[in-house]
Amino acid sequence: MRKRMMALVLASAMAVSLTACGGGQTTGTTAAQEAATAAPAADNSQGGAAEQAGDGSGLVYWSMWEATEPQGQAIQAAVDQFTADTGISVDLQFKGRTGIREGLQPALDAGTNIDLFDEDIDRVNTTWGQYLMDLEDLAKAVDYEATANAGLMAACREVGGGTLKSIPYQPNVFAFFYNQAIFDEVGITKAPATWAELDDACAKIKEAGYTPITCDDAYIVCMFGYHMSRLVGEPKTEEIVKGGLWDDPSVTATAEAYADFADKGYFSETIASNVWPAGQNQELALGTAAMYLNGSWLPNEVKDMAGDDFVWGCFSYPEVEGGTDGTDAANYGAQVLAINKDSQNAENAFKLICYITQGEFDKMLSDLSVGIPADSNNSEWPELIACVKPVMESMNTRYPWAAGGEANADMTPIIKENFLKLCGGTIDAQGFVDALKKAGN
Repeated sequence: MRKRMMALVLASAMAVSLTACGGGQTTGTTAAQEAATAAPAADNSQGGAAEQAGDGSGLVYWSMWEATEPQGQAIQAAVDQFTADTGISVDLQFKGRTGIREGLQPALDAGTNIDLFDEDIDRVNTTWGQYLMDLEDLAKAVDYEATANAGLMAACREVGGGTLKSIPYQPNVFAFFYNQAIFDEVGITKAPATWAELDDACAKIKEAGYTPITCDDAYIVCMFGYHMSRLVGEPKTEEIVKGGLWDDPSVTATAEAYADFADKGYFSETIASNVWPAGQNQELALGTAAMYLNGSWLPNEVKDMAGDDFVWGCFSYPEVEGGTDGTDAANYGAQVLAINKDSQNAENAFKLICYITQGEFDKMLSDLSVGIPADSNNSEWPELIACVKPVMESMNTRYPWAAGGEANADMTPIIKENFLKLCGGTIDAQGFVDALKKAGN
C-alpha cells in the first residue's frame, strides 16, 4: 500500500511540477512507524472517525510549504499514511513562508492549538526558541539517532542551547557549484581546495572564454562572510560585523583578495548590477559562467534551463593562506520540525515527525524536491546533486547564514552594495573599507 501511494504521488508531482527524481528503492518502515502501525485502528463503525485535530486528541501541524510544492506533496503523503496507520487525524495547514513567519508567533502567544511546526533551523531555534519542547527523551525512546545525520543533530543541539529541540529534514549546504563540462574542457581535474588553486582555475576558465565566477545581490554578502570566516573564524567575523570593527586587517585582506580577482577579470561583467536570479539563470545555467557560490537547492532551481546534459560539480569554499578555518566549515543546515512546548500530544507529534523524516517519506521528499535525504539509510541521493554528497559529509564546523556576513542587519545593505561594486571593479579594496567605515559613523 505504501509503495503504491508513493508511486502515485511521485507520478502526480512529476506531472504537475516537472520536478526531477532520483532512482533507487524505497526504504523499509522505521521502528517508530511500525509502532504506530501497531496502534488500534480508528473506529469507523457507527459513524466513528479518526481522532479529530483540535479537540485535544488529533494533531495540528503548521507547515512553511505550499500544498502544491514538492515538499508539501511529500509531507501530505506522510500525514495521510500516518492517519491511516494510527487513526489520528492531522489538521495540516500549509502556511507558506510569509504565512508562518508572520503568523506563527502571534498564534502561539494567543494560545492557538498548534502541536508542531516547521521552518529553517535558525529561525525555529532562535526566533521561536521560547516555544519549543525538549525532544531528548522522545528521540531516545525510539532510538531516533540510529539513522539520523549526526552533524545535523549536533547542529540542532547547538542552536537549541545544548538541547535537542528540533528534528532536521531536507538538509542543505552552501558551497561553490560549477559546470563540470567547463572544468573538463579547460583541464581542471581537481576542484580547488585553496584560494591559490581557485585563482589558477579562474585563469584557465577565463583564457578559454568563459566567465569564471558569477553572483548577484541575493548572495554576494555570503562571499564576503565566507572569506572573512576562512581568515579569522565565524565568531570573530560576527564580532567585526556587529561591532563595526572595519579597521580589522581581515576586512582589508578580504577586500584585497576580491579586488585582485576583479582586476584579473574573474567575475561576471554584470556582477555589480545582477539582481537574483540573473546570475544563476542567465549565466550559470546557460553555460557562460563556470562557478557560483550558492546552496544545494541551486541545481533544482535551474534544472529546466540548464537541461538534462548539465553535469554539476561542487566544492567547499577554499582555504586561504594563514586562515583559521578549512574546507570542513560551511553554512549547512536544514528545515526542522519542532513541537510546541504546550502540546498535549507530544508523543503522537513525534511519531508524525518520524514518518516525515525517516524511511520512505524522507526518500519521497528527497526525490520530489531533488534534495538531500535526512535518513542515513536513504544513501542514494538524486543524481542531480550527487556531487554535493562528499562536501556535505565532510562538514565539521557550522556557519550561520552568510558565515556571519549578515550579522548586523543595519550594515547588510551597505556591505552588499559595496561588495558588488568591489567585484564589479568600480571601487578598490580601500574604497570598500572606507565605505563601511563611513556608514558605521
